[in-house]
Amino acid sequence: MAERPYVLLSVATSIDGCIDDTSADRLLLSNAEDFDRVDQVRAESDAILVGGNTLRRDNPRLLVNSPARRAARVAAGRPEYPLKATVTASGDLDPGLNFWHHGGEKVVYTTDAAAPKLREALDGLADVVATGPAVDFPAVLDDLAARGVGRLMVEGGGSVHTQFLAQGLADEVHLAVAPVLVGRADAPRFLGPADYPGGPTRRLSLLEARTVGDVVLLRYAPKESSA
Repeated sequence: MAERPYVLLSVATSIDGCIDDTSADRLLLSNAEDFDRVDQVRAESDAILVGGNTLRRDNPRLLVNSPARRAARVAAGRPEYPLKATVTASGDLDPGLNFWHHGGEKVVYTTDAAAPKLREALDGLADVVATGPAVDFPAVLDDLAARGVGRLMVEGGGSVHTQFLAQGLADEVHLAVAPVLVGRADAPRFLGPADYPGGPTRRLSLLEARTVGDVVLLRYAPKESSA
């Protein structure tokens, strides 16, 4: 079995820990410099993963936007775009979403029960992989490894980030904190309740802290063995 990918969680939050507000429009927390930084991280990744809830809510394309970065990937013998992956327990994903119609190869990880309807709905748009009675995140990483993915960028949402951290599967966290206060109890947040490895007394290793315009980027290593 191939070694599992290096997993990097990437998220932008408000000062009070929200990843969006409760309006119909997406709240843009990053600034232009930080969006460009994220584009660079995407270009350095072999695959980008996002949850089904984020696809339904934000309808993202998840592309490397810089032509120069795409050209550099091709010159290095890599696909122009990273593989795009999503996870969904319900299988309720519209084939008209932007995700399916931009960029390179796509793969969906789902449950045994949801796989048949997804294969029918997404015929020709994406590979559909069933991981058992529930979405099995270690199995997702094993399948990505078999596809040649060495570096995985996870862009959310909150339930997906929570699973990767709670199961000890994340190697690095990029937390971009924007100078914004959302202030809504029902706004979506970076992480949900979970039994995180080590509990609240374990302190993650801080790898870097720097400003990106008016955003503060914090890089953490969640695993105890990380340096």
